Amino acid sequence: MNGVNMDGQVLWSFLIIFFMIVFFMVFFMVLMDLFSDKDMGGGSKAVWIIFLIFFTPITVFIYLIARGKSMAERRSAAEKAAEQAQKAYIQNAVGSVSPADQIASAKALLDAGTITDQEFAQLKTNALAQA
Repeated sequence: MNGVNMDGQVLWSFLIIFFMIVFFMVFFMVLMDLFSDKDMGGGSKAVWIIFLIFFTPITVFIYLIARGKSMAERRSAAEKAAEQAQKAYIQNAVGSVSPADQIASAKALLDAGTITDQEFAQLKTNALAQA
């Protein structure tokens, strides 16, 4: 009987810890969104932060309801900007290779017997599509 009670307490403890972790993750996402929003003025941010400090749970839920959609849009825009910056960095680091150079390299591989005609055609199509 005592073992069953102990198992229940452990289960409840894990459940409470899980929801606390989820809440803190959402709380910090709200804070990051609040500071990264360029459209919101400083006064509005200060009011949100004051409410977050004194009425944390309800303010987090109100923020998610009121600004959840724009929060997702800002996060998506930031991810796209980061992806474009990464692509630009990779392109800059590798150097620009013209489609003609790519096709010439593929032709050399075809002549050497390293790739098949189908693979050459695919590489040629990809090179021309990037132009």
